[in-house]
Amino acid sequence: MTDRLYYADPYCREFDATIRLVDDSEDRFLVALDRTAFYPTSGGQPFDTGTIAGIRVVDVFDRDDGTVVHALDARGQSSLRRLPEAGDAVRGAIDWHRRFDHMQQHTGQHVLSAACDRLYGVRTVSFHLGAASSTIDLARELSRQELAAVEGEANRIVWEDHPVSIRFVSAEDAAALPLRKESAREGMLRLIDIDSYDLSACGGTHVASTGSIGLIASGAVERFKGGQRIEFFCGGRALARFGALRDTIGAAVRQLSVLPDEVPGAIERLQADARDRQRTVTTLEHELARFRAGELAAHAEVTAAGRLVTAALDAAAQGLKSLASAIVSRPGHIVVLASTSRPTLVVAARSQDVSFAANQLIAALTARFGGRGGGKPDLAQAGGLDATAEAIFEIARVQAGPTS
Repeated sequence: MTDRLYYADPYCREFDATIRLVDDSEDRFLVALDRTAFYPTSGGQPFDTGTIAGIRVVDVFDRDDGTVVHALDARGQSSLRRLPEAGDAVRGAIDWHRRFDHMQQHTGQHVLSAACDRLYGVRTVSFHLGAASSTIDLARELSRQELAAVEGEANRIVWEDHPVSIRFVSAEDAAALPLRKESAREGMLRLIDIDSYDLSACGGTHVASTGSIGLIASGAVERFKGGQRIEFFCGGRALARFGALRDTIGAAVRQLSVLPDEVPGAIERLQADARDRQRTVTTLEHELARFRAGELAAHAEVTAAGRLVTAALDAAAQGLKSLASAIVSRPGHIVVLASTSRPTLVVAARSQDVSFAANQLIAALTARFGGRGGGKPDLAQAGGLDATAEAIFEIARVQAGPTS
């Protein structure tokens, strides 16, 4: 079992230890020490990184026997440098920036969860500390007003700078204490005590006082498993988030030539203008399709199945479909339109009084030229065909029957 220095002193940045075990039988070079300040992935908190004997630590995890195992980046070492062996005395150094960030987020989570519980009796079901943001999952949804009150209450505790202490008690003694959440663990429990506000069993690393959290800011909110998931940012992450939002708003203000509080209204006006323009474009496209439909229909080939219209056009799938629909609104027509770009798009359609099956033509084309497609007898399409438009039209002529 490894002596976990972070249990009693989360601020320990460097330490001396002796290697008890080396395991290079797997793809990774693993070492276990008699004592460590590296936190292993556990309880929703990510592992620490840093160095041991000058070699980068890339993962830290627990084994069932209570041993903390460190995965070292041995491949990044010079071939002239000896890798550590069992019995070696080594020095470990954790990445303090990463550790302190995790401490801010984890203690911030305790404060935020306690605020939800104290104000509205809402229990935190689980939490996750991510690389960029963290989340808590609540047993029920909070309204916007309730979330704002929780955020304000949590930051009141941050700014009052309550001491955060660590103590160890037996499971029996813990049963008589006002823990925010009952612990299922047996034996000795490690408690995180936020003075006069929260008491929780936890094995993670925490700041020494709530003032070191800096700030707790909520982010995205979504429904989750019958409750609610709340994203939050503490300390340095909250500052980085503010900076990103400031830059985004600043760019929007410059582009829209409005004041910051006028950005939402300006976006709404742009969206309304875009919808009006799209309606105008759609109307013009339909008018153009009807005009071009008349031109193309005038040059149709008379086949056994009906009047066959073929054309290669510089258009996307939607443009081809609109034009094909305009042509087959006339009786007695079959339409096969292909794109001029490669791989080729193709749209096939028929008038209601024609028995030609557009989807059968598409099936024949994809079987011959690859790509994917489908549809119904009256309208079908395909994309990704490795064929020229003329090769496609030749197969269409065969299926439509001989010309008269």
